[in-house]
Amino acid sequence: MNEILFFIFAFLAEVIGTMAGFGSSTIFLPIALFFVDFKIALVLVALLHIFGNMGRITFFRHGLNWRLILLFGIPSVILAVIGALLVNYTSNAILKLALGVFLLSYSIVFLLKPDLKFKPKTQNAIIGGSLSGFLAGLIGTGGALRGAFLTAFNLKKEVYIATAAVIALAVDVTRIPIYFGSGFLSNEYYYYLPLLFIVAILGSYAGKKIVNKIQQKSFRKLVLVLIGLVSLKFIYDSLFFLF
Repeated sequence: MNEILFFIFAFLAEVIGTMAGFGSSTIFLPIALFFVDFKIALVLVALLHIFGNMGRITFFRHGLNWRLILLFGIPSVILAVIGALLVNYTSNAILKLALGVFLLSYSIVFLLKPDLKFKPKTQNAIIGGSLSGFLAGLIGTGGALRGAFLTAFNLKKEVYIATAAVIALAVDVTRIPIYFGSGFLSNEYYYYLPLLFIVAILGSYAGKKIVNKIQQKSFRKLVLVLIGLVSLKFIYDSLFFLF
C-alpha cells in the first residue's frame, strides 16, 4: 500500500510541479521522506525530476531561451557537483533540517511577496544558478529558488517551463551519478525506476493540459501553504533528533 501511495504522490507532484512552475522535487521530496530515508529520497526524487523534465522539454520544446540556459546552467552544474559531494559528509538530520528551513523560508517569503522578482541582470542569473545548483545537489531541491530568479526575465509561460526544465535536467544529469556512486540507492529500489519514468511523463503531460485552465495565483498560494506546513514537521523532527 505504501508503494502505491508513493507513486500516486509522485504523479501528483509532477502535475503540480508542471502547473505551478516549482519543479516536482520541491513538491515531492518532502512527501518522499515519509516513505524512505533522505539519501534514498534524493535519488528517487532526482530521477522523477529528470524524467519529468524530459517530458516538459518535449512538450514545450519550442520555447527555449539558450542565453539564460547557459547563464544559469553552467554555474548550476558546477555548484551541484559540490553540493552532491557534501551529502556524504552531512548527517540525515542536518540535511532534513536544511531542507525544512529552506522550504519554510521560501514559502513565507513568496506568500508575503508573491510578485517578488530579482532584477534581470546577468549577475543575478549567475548567482541564481549557483545557489539553486548547490541546493539541488545538497538537499535535492533548488528549482524554487531558480524560479524566483528566472521570473525576473519576464519569460512567456511556455518559454519559462522549457528553459527551467533544460537547466534542471543539466543539474540532475550531473548530481545523479554522484548519488549512485556514493551508494545512496540499494538494489531493492531499482524496479522503481521504470515506474517513475512512466509516472513522470504522464504527470508532465497532464500538467501541460491543465496549466492554462486554473487560476495560477490561488493555486500557487495553496501549494506554498502546504510546503510550509510540511517543512515545519521536518524542522521539528530534526531538532528533536539533534537535541
